[in-house]
Amino acid sequence: MADPQRHEPPMARAAGDAKAPSAGGSPRMSPVTPPYDDDTQRLLAKWMPPGVEMEPLLLFRILAVHRQLASRMHPMASGLLNHGTLPPHDREVLISRTTARAGAEYEWGVHAAGPGLEAGLDQHLLEAFVTQPADAAIFDAHVRLLVTAADELHDDATLSAGTWRELQEIYDDAQLVELMLLTGWYRTLSTVITSVALPLESWGARFPR
Repeated sequence: MADPQRHEPPMARAAGDAKAPSAGGSPRMSPVTPPYDDDTQRLLAKWMPPGVEMEPLLLFRILAVHRQLASRMHPMASGLLNHGTLPPHDREVLISRTTARAGAEYEWGVHAAGPGLEAGLDQHLLEAFVTQPADAAIFDAHVRLLVTAADELHDDATLSAGTWRELQEIYDDAQLVELMLLTGWYRTLSTVITSVALPLESWGARFPR
């Protein structure tokens, strides 16, 4: 099966990162589809926000191919996204930059269409996470630090001594652990998304062209 046409965001192109699939085409792997058996239905209900009347996200339906593993993954996902101690603004900066650098337009778009905006990130800032280097003028000092941290973890799987010192001035040790796990978690999801060439959700945001 041929891969869908992909769009390569500027930051990914500059850094040699993964390319992201476009809205069209089919994933390399078939997601679970309705009618769902009872166990799959319960699993997907856990992954979706309560009370949301929409089809489970395509990413969740891909993860549900390995139902037992997806069930074990959910507490981690919920812990980071719904029960973390990082401010929502900071969490969404890290998620948006990490997914953008990984070329995961799908996940960047899901957050840019909802959680990112709800956390106070405007459209120009969200797009800058895709197109701009860490020292771009659009980023204030705090956002620049978080973008730098996301970039270092993406590129080197570690934080430089200077970045670590700056982060320690803002966050306690528990939050630093959370910050590292959060970026790693969304890097992992990005790997799944780009590897299976996941098409975009119809309502999700698109990388700036």
